[in-house]
Amino acid sequence: MPELPEVETTRRGIALRLEGRRVAQVIVRERRLRWPISATLEERLTGAVIDAVERRGKYLLLRTRNGAVIAHLGMSGSMSFVAQDTAPTKHDHVDIRMESGDVLRFNDPRRFGCLLWTDNEPTKHPLLAKLGPEPLDDEFSGATLYAASRGRRVAIKPHIMNAGIVVGIGNIYASESLFRAGIHPKRAAGRIALPRMESLVDAIKTVLTEAIRLGGTTLRDFYNGEGKPGYFRAELKCYGRDGEPCVRCQAPIRQVVLGQRSTFYCVNCQT
Repeated sequence: MPELPEVETTRRGIALRLEGRRVAQVIVRERRLRWPISATLEERLTGAVIDAVERRGKYLLLRTRNGAVIAHLGMSGSMSFVAQDTAPTKHDHVDIRMESGDVLRFNDPRRFGCLLWTDNEPTKHPLLAKLGPEPLDDEFSGATLYAASRGRRVAIKPHIMNAGIVVGIGNIYASESLFRAGIHPKRAAGRIALPRMESLVDAIKTVLTEAIRLGGTTLRDFYNGEGKPGYFRAELKCYGRDGEPCVRCQAPIRQVVLGQRSTFYCVNCQT
């Protein structure tokens, strides 16, 4: 699933060719995504100028004067530019054609993504209204994560993957951040002291910043707005390395299932 770095990479790539430009045509080939594509999308978006392309958590927001598109890439979706004469494939569900000649294509093989239109402020939409702070903002700190964990018995890994606590920390980056902070993924969130929470938040910010710089992580099917893969995969220290030696202590990396997600950790370095 595209996580925050992949979504931010996509945002940066498409913003350069969308912002300040007018939509000429919207072609919807398949409306049946996780939530049906808004019936008014073509009418409301055609002729509109894209004022800004923003991100909130893992959602992309295409803002216009009269409303916004709320987009999510789901499990395997992508938004990338294609040549005007590129024939659509089976999973190319939507084209947004710009007056500039650019064509932004939304591809979603599993159809778990969404493209919704709202006439109102998109951050107040029910999908976004209750999201926690952005992990790279100053609002997210060791102190805030510590306060949000008091009395919680839930393991720290699903705790930081809870979008109501902090947005955008998916499975890959949760594992990598906990490895860097030396915290066992099964440790109860409420039993982690403030200094270790501060170390964890520093690790989260570092990992996400590095991943964004390298264009995200391509494991199977993520490609950015220019159709390029992410290169953070080469920097992964524990995720996907079950049985391989730890880069710090040479002990084997272990894999367990936690919260229905594959979780990787070092048996020595993480306590």
